[in-house]
Amino acid sequence: MTTARIVTLFALAALAEIGGAWLIWQAVRENRGWWLALLGIMALGAYGFVAALQPDANFGRVLAAYGGVFVAGSLAWGIVIDGFRPTMWDYIGSAVALVGAGIIVLQPSLGVTDAAPGS
Repeated sequence: MTTARIVTLFALAALAEIGGAWLIWQAVRENRGWWLALLGIMALGAYGFVAALQPDANFGRVLAAYGGVFVAGSLAWGIVIDGFRPTMWDYIGSAVALVGAGIIVLQPSLGVTDAAPGS
């Protein structure tokens, strides 16, 4: 599949998971109504389906790579939605996480198999 499809699916997954978690946070921590928690649960369920649409068949690899997207997306959500002001260390950590995600997703396929060493 194309890199654009992979990136789009990761962005949609981030929106669903971070948005869902934020809605639950609003219901529980900010006392803004349990209906927000229900919407959050629906969004978190949607996240699972979006993640399953990734072309890579390896669950662990997809979720590991998504971890980097989640780190950066969470900071971006905080900036845009909550007025969070990240430190330089937040930005550096986010960049490291995204580089790691890129390495996992865009690894070269040079005829190397997923078999464990020595097998």
